[in-house]
Amino acid sequence: MKCVICRQAKTQPGTTTVTLERNGVTLVFKGVPAQVCPNCGEDYVDEEVTDQLLKAAEQTVRSGTQVEIRRFVAV
Repeated sequence: MKCVICRQAKTQPGTTTVTLERNGVTLVFKGVPAQVCPNCGEDYVDEEVTDQLLKAAEQTVRSGTQVEIRRFVAV
């Protein structure tokens, strides 16, 4: 897909880091599969991966953890 931010390049498969914050909890996922723009670095995570990230974040919020850093593992 063409990058919607810079409109200069097509995105390429890669990985990114996603940081989610909610109710005083910070959750960092490294190695998240994404489409990445080689020009500006903007990244795009697909809907399935986003669902997995949000479910993991919800579990972390319920566990009482304040900060957590994880390597993403697809389910």
